[in-house]
Amino acid sequence: MRCRTAPVRAPVPDNDHVLEMTREEFEELVAEALDRIPPELMRLMDNVAVFVEDEPPADDPELLGLYEGTPLTDRGEWYAGVLPDRITVYRGPTLRMCDSREDVVAETEVTVVHEIAHHFGIDDARLHTLGYG
Repeated sequence: MRCRTAPVRAPVPDNDHVLEMTREEFEELVAEALDRIPPELMRLMDNVAVFVEDEPPADDPELLGLYEGTPLTDRGEWYAGVLPDRITVYRGPTLRMCDSREDVVAETEVTVVHEIAHHFGIDDARLHTLGYG
């Protein structure tokens, strides 16, 4: 299952300004967002790895995050010996759509929660209802 996260707000108008943040700083924001996930939920996550990439696939340049794998709700007895699910958070589009560090922190947190929710089998419609669209 490939779940694509659409931007949760319109990109910042092209003002020739892209927020600067190193890859290491952005990775730290993703780690901090993961640290804010309640421990009882983190314990339920199974066989999933989180990555940061600079840019999404060329066919979807505004993609902020991507979940690739089999949600927990779809796993059965057959689920064994498979590679980990993959959550990827994309730095480039996030920095292009945000105009402050605070915006990046908030957007990163929303993206991380959104992709983890896909791991738990929550679909986009429900995430939009909950404010994590």
